[in-house]
Amino acid sequence: MADTDMGERTGARRQRSGLQRRRRALILVLLGSVVLTGAGVITASVIKSPAQAAADTRPPPATVLTAAVEKKILSETVITRGKVATSQQISVSGEGAGGKDAGRSVVTKVFVKAGKPLRSGQALLEVSGRPIFVLKGDIPAYRDLGPGSTGEDVSQLRQALRELGYASDVDPAGTFGPGTERAVTLFYQARGYEPGTERRAPDAGPGNASADGQSTGDAPEEPSEPASRVVVPVAEIAYVRAEPAFVESVSAQVGDQGSGELATVSAGDLIVNGSVDADVRKLMKPGQKVSIVSEVTGDKATGTVESVADKPTKQGKNAESTPQAGGDTYRVKVKPSRPLPTSLAGEDVRITVTAASSGKAVMAVPTSAISTGENGQATVMVRQGARERRVVVDTGMTADGYVEVTARDAKDLAVGDRVIVGVDASGAAGAG
Repeated sequence: MADTDMGERTGARRQRSGLQRRRRALILVLLGSVVLTGAGVITASVIKSPAQAAADTRPPPATVLTAAVEKKILSETVITRGKVATSQQISVSGEGAGGKDAGRSVVTKVFVKAGKPLRSGQALLEVSGRPIFVLKGDIPAYRDLGPGSTGEDVSQLRQALRELGYASDVDPAGTFGPGTERAVTLFYQARGYEPGTERRAPDAGPGNASADGQSTGDAPEEPSEPASRVVVPVAEIAYVRAEPAFVESVSAQVGDQGSGELATVSAGDLIVNGSVDADVRKLMKPGQKVSIVSEVTGDKATGTVESVADKPTKQGKNAESTPQAGGDTYRVKVKPSRPLPTSLAGEDVRITVTAASSGKAVMAVPTSAISTGENGQATVMVRQGARERRVVVDTGMTADGYVEVTARDAKDLAVGDRVIVGVDASGAAGAG
């Protein structure tokens, strides 16, 4: 009985052991299948057929780029830099100042500072004890004026003194007479100076000679003491065309030699001096519209080109800007439409000149849309969906990357049509 139970237990253990072995074998088979399947997937993703490899390396289809036909005003602009300055600049020299009595010409006083405003009648400097005044007038002083002098420069002196309260209406027009002499004297004395004078040759005393030069026999009289008369020396007046006037620079110091340039004065309305290179100069002419912008102050203004130089500016001399290093530059003067604020004096500003304009809105396409055949005929390619058609056009003004076009047959081209401007071979860009 005991032997029978032991045999049954032994058989049961053997049965369980066989079952476990079969299960392990099944699991191993399943794991192997999974591994093989994964390896196949990986291999399939790495190894490609020649056909698939060729397909994958084929470039993407090219993308046709288009742009819309527009109706716009075409303007060709030139952008450069300029410096705001007054319309007149004069050099103040002490040449001849001090008069004949001065042992040597030397600066004895300096009354002004650079950047300060000036008013008519103000003294700028003193050379060898004699003043140099600024007065309002268009004609530069070019000679000494005194009793008997006539001309436009005399009228200018009298008008400048009149505006300061020293009238000389008793004198004939354009004549330096007693009234002018008195006005000059009062003007100088009000500023702490005596007017310039020169000695007048004495007249022969009565009875000294007859009309025919023969002695009258009368006892000769003592000659009268030479009289002096008031004069305005050319060296003592600097005229400016208009106010406001400013001291641009002062190079003189007390004790310096009085000859040469002692100071510079600027006057009149503010203008803008710029320069352009030779190629751009061909596009510019007086009367063109200009916009003026100061990036520093934010001020904006408009104006016109007043003049364009015929000859190039010497390098390093009075050049307001140098658009092209090493090349010739030509001075351009811009006149603002309205007076600029005085705070802009000396500022560097941006100048945008409208060199050409269509004047009115015209049909235009990008320049890259134009094709020219062997016969010289211009065309554009209009794209509508997948269809394309060539349109013959006449071209007009070109500006800022656009060209004016007119279709030979008006119905062939309209605003909003898409014209081909290029092809993107990478396929990255969509149709414009």
